[in-house]
Amino acid sequence: MQFVKMHGAGNDYVYVDTSIAQVDNPSDLAIEVSSRHFGIGSDGLILIMPSQVADARMRMFNADGSEAQMCGNGIRCVAKYLYDRQRVSDTTIRIETGAGIRSIQVVPGADGKVEKARVDMGVPELQRGNIPMQGDPAAQALNVELEVGGETFEVCCVSMGNPHCVVFVTDVATFPVEIWGPLIETHQSFPERTNVEFVEVLSRTAVKQRTWERGAGETLACGTGASAVVVAAYLTERTERSIVNHLRGGDLQMEYTPCGSVHMTGGATEVFRGEYIPLELRGEC
Repeated sequence: MQFVKMHGAGNDYVYVDTSIAQVDNPSDLAIEVSSRHFGIGSDGLILIMPSQVADARMRMFNADGSEAQMCGNGIRCVAKYLYDRQRVSDTTIRIETGAGIRSIQVVPGADGKVEKARVDMGVPELQRGNIPMQGDPAAQALNVELEVGGETFEVCCVSMGNPHCVVFVTDVATFPVEIWGPLIETHQSFPERTNVEFVEVLSRTAVKQRTWERGAGETLACGTGASAVVVAAYLTERTERSIVNHLRGGDLQMEYTPCGSVHMTGGATEVFRGEYIPLELRGEC
């Protein structure tokens, strides 16, 4: 099975083009390839597929095999894959995802290969019923208390096609993400579990984020999470609409536009290409 390894701000995935490689069970394959000791090593698996309504379709699977609706860092890399291989010629690329069609503006470098991309991440969902989150389906969850593990956190919950719980903290570098991340991810308030962002506000135009991704654990970056953060930070008057988000894997430029959508600009990097031997073909016990 041919694959390409790419990352956006350190959020790394194994990409498989289904026009040249058959994938029968993507959930199991995601678990295999994501293993950093026995597989390729990644935060998950992304399939690049044909689409009837866009330039391509993207399916994204977490490292535990669960499927997610959208991945902001991953979709930039899908756009790069298509443009670099001349599968599309326009610098504006439309990609179908589980959260709808997203438009990506790619920026080629001097060699003609894509270096970064700007993604229209869509309009955030703020009502509990659309996140989803328990409680009044029509109510928002901004600066609400969440009791977990004997502690109470003030959180802001947003959906960017997938659920996010944003927790503002004073020092994100020392915050025990590995303890509170999984407890909030699996909290009973979130029927589909949730991604969790721990955020330190540095100024009106800058934040620092660490991410506990649903089904993957702590990752170096999360594009939909960074989108949820700029929405939560602006609506709770912590920042301006346009901010730089410093993630562990790199920076993302985020804007919560006056029209209501979120725009994200960041890099897209191809690391290597290869051929993967699925577990059932290795002759291992």
